[in-house]
Parts: sequence; C-alpha cells; structure tokens
Amino acid sequence: MKLHDFLAHHGIAANPFADEDAQTDPVFQGRCRASTFHPQWDKIYGDPSSPATSIVFGEKGAGKTALRLQMAGQIDHHNQRSENNRLFVIEYDDFNPFLDRFADRLSGRKRRNPLKVLSEWKLWDHMDAVLSIGVTSVVDRLRGVRQPSGPAADSLPPDAARRFDRFQKRDLLLLAACYDNSLTETFQSRWRRLRRRLRYYPWQSWLIRLLGVAVTAGVFGVVLYYKKYEWLKTVWPWLVIALGWAPWMAQVSRWWLRASRVAKNLRCVNRESHPLRGVFMQFSGRDISNQPLPEKPRTDDRYELLYKFQGLLKSLGFSGIIVLVDRVDEPHLMNGSLDNMRGLVWSMLDNKFLKQPGLGFKLLLPIELATFVEREDRDFYQRARLDKQNMVPSLEWTGQSLYDLANARIAACAAAGAAPTLQELFDPAIDAGRLVGAFASLRVPRHLFKFLYRLLAAHCQQYVDAAPEWKIAPGTFDTQLALYRRDQQAVDRGLGV
Repeated sequence: MKLHDFLAHHGIAANPFADEDAQTDPVFQGRCRASTFHPQWDKIYGDPSSPATSIVFGEKGAGKTALRLQMAGQIDHHNQRSENNRLFVIEYDDFNPFLDRFADRLSGRKRRNPLKVLSEWKLWDHMDAVLSIGVTSVVDRLRGVRQPSGPAADSLPPDAARRFDRFQKRDLLLLAACYDNSLTETFQSRWRRLRRRLRYYPWQSWLIRLLGVAVTAGVFGVVLYYKKYEWLKTVWPWLVIALGWAPWMAQVSRWWLRASRVAKNLRCVNRESHPLRGVFMQFSGRDISNQPLPEKPRTDDRYELLYKFQGLLKSLGFSGIIVLVDRVDEPHLMNGSLDNMRGLVWSMLDNKFLKQPGLGFKLLLPIELATFVEREDRDFYQRARLDKQNMVPSLEWTGQSLYDLANARIAACAAAGAAPTLQELFDPAIDAGRLVGAFASLRVPRHLFKFLYRLLAAHCQQYVDAAPEWKIAPGTFDTQLALYRRDQQAVDRGLGV
C-alpha cells in the first residue's frame, strides 16, 4: 500500500511530516510559518514597535530555528505595513566565518585548542561581527547588488542615498571602511563605488595632494624657465618640494598608524593596513579626525559606532534593530562541547549590550547552557541581569500543543476542498486523549514529525494495494511508539543527553 494513496484518501496532498528542518521544510515555509506559533511566542517576539531582548533555551528539535524564521517573517510583514517605524533584522547565526578569521589572528598553540580560542573571544568581537553583518546588508542594498545579504525585511526605500546629510554619509563610509565585508569585489573598489553613490567628495584631502603636486610642478617650472639645471644638484629645490608634500606625508603617517591599529583589533573582520589607510585618506580631515574607530580592544568605540549605525537606519525609516542569534552549537570549533558554546555566548550576556535603546536581541540557545546559568556567581548575574531579559528557561511543548501542531500541518497540506484532521487517520479506539499523552512523551516537534512519518510508513507497509486499510490500528500505534522511544533513548545516550 502506497503512502501517497493513504494520504490522498484522507484529502492530504503532501506528506505533512516528511521534513524535520525548518529551513528546508516547505510545509513550514508555506502556511505554518505565518499561522502556527509556540505557546510562548508573544513573550519571545514581543512588540515590534519597541524592540526587546529575549533569551530562549531549547533542546534540539524544539523549534529554535523555526522561531528565528518566524520572527524574520513577522518583522518583514510589519515593515510592509509601516513606513517610518520599521525594524532592521540582523541574522547572527553563521559564526564560522568570524571564528575562522578570529582564530587566524591567534598563535599556533592557542589555535589548536578551541577552548583557548573561545576564551579569547570578547564582547567587542560580537559587536564587530554584528556591525559587519548589518553594514554589509545596507551597503549591498545601496549598491543595488542582485543578491543582497540579509533578510527581505531589510529592504531600503528607493531614495535611501538621498536621505543622508553630509555627516551621515561620512558615518556610513566610515562604517563601511571598517565593517563592509563583501566577497563579490575588492574592498577599495566597493568603497569608492559607495562614495560615488552617496556623492561624498572629500575636497580637503584632494587639496592637500594638489598642494604637493603644485609645489613640485612650480619648482621644476622655475628650473626649466631659467634653465638652471644645476640647481637640482643642490638641496633647496628638494627641500621646497618636501615642504610642499609635508602635510600629505603627515596625513599618511597618522592614518597609517590608525589603520594598523584598526586592522589589528578588528579580529573577526578581514582588514589590511595598506588598503584601509588609503580609504581613510579619502576623508576630509575635518570630517574624520575625532571620529571613533575600532582601534583598541574595548567596547567604548564599538558602542559609539553602533549609535552611528542606528542613526543611519533611523534616517532610512528603521526605528530599531533586531539581532537573531541562533545555531551557536553548529560552528566547527564547538565540537559538541558545552564549554566551547559557553565561551562563545557568555561574553554577549551583558546587560548594557542587551538593553541598548532601540536594539533587541533574540538569543536562541541550546537547553544544555541553562545548567551553566544556574552555576554562575553573583557577579555574572549583576552583569547579565537575566531577570530583565525575558528569559524562557525551556522551550517546552505540551502534548496538547504538539497535537495542535500536527493538526495545523495536516491542514496546511490539505487538498483543494478537503478539511482533513489528525484524528481521522486513526482507529476510533485511539482517541484524542491517547494521542496527546503519546505526543507529550515525544517532547519536541522534531520527534513528533519523525514518529508520525515512521508510523504512517509502517502502517502502509502492512497492507497491499488490493486490500488497503485507511485507519491506523492501536497495535501499530503502540508498537511504533515503543520502538521510537527506544531508538531515541539510544541516540540521547550517544549524545550524552
């Protein structure tokens, strides 16, 4: 008996339980993403008009990635309805590029030990990574690239480049010099194209070079006019030329030192001193001389740059920023180690950082890290102030909520004109209470989907096409549930759960 025929008999056009990963699940991406939410959704998502931080701990398969995708989708929907009160979304969920660049800056001895690498990772490295993602997304859209980074919620208005005043253009170009991270073109050419797009012309920096050129041309002009070529063998013509170029040389020296410090302290973003110095020299001195740069291992400058970024976004109609943090257990440096995950995440748990006005973090963390929270000392709690962070200690699903979730997925896969339900698939002896009790033991949606897929396949394998059976028998249900629980316990023991 074919599974397709069984589902079609009940008015189900596609298997509701074939996929387990929210990122590749067409059922979730279609109807369920906008209609089926976790019972604690309101606490986690909050009010888009006032971004707030939430910290969620959930076991594997509990729906953390689904929450991230749903929040991005809901914010996109909110942005479409609001012109000047939109939210800018930063998806901070791929840590490998940042960690790889960071590890390359460390000594070979530390690099070989992931725990030592992550022990060096600080809050300002997180801030650099977040700014890099956000700035790159804005520059992509201003440049009009075909596949801009970041979610659809970050789309800019058509007149975005014309909304900035001169100093905001300077701020964006300064942020791009430090944080823009595109793999499609070189750093300097992309920055110059952005400068032309913004129509920012640094006349003062060009005048300094023009002075050197003019003095050099004047000296050689005098020599040629009077045909005193022997003067070139004396000191004074070269001294005059050196004095003409002195302002430019002083600028080169100053910006070489600052570019070197920035390249050294941007540990998770690729920057080299020479190209960065060339970009810094494109600014007018009066525009950039007292501006903050990430040139020291501290958070102060990063906070100021973050304020600048928020100001730019406000001019573009974004009243706040939401940072979605997910998949902290997936970078290759983690190796399944909870200590490594703690080394990556704990530096981010800082109340000043998480409670920035107009900035909200949604931290979707593995449930195992919750045990570390319980062991922390008073200093950690004073710094993190988890009591203010809308913390969800466990992303739990009851049997009833899983039952509703299964029904929602079946409804999402319904054929035209059909209204199938989960209960219709089972023998009347298996009532809703029995299903709810069984689902409660599965705990999370991923286990629910795996079990139901296995159950449907096992039922169909027991019958032939000539004599189909359209209801799942109690014996089949109990047997498959017991087998699934046994297999899952074995997997949990292997993972050390």
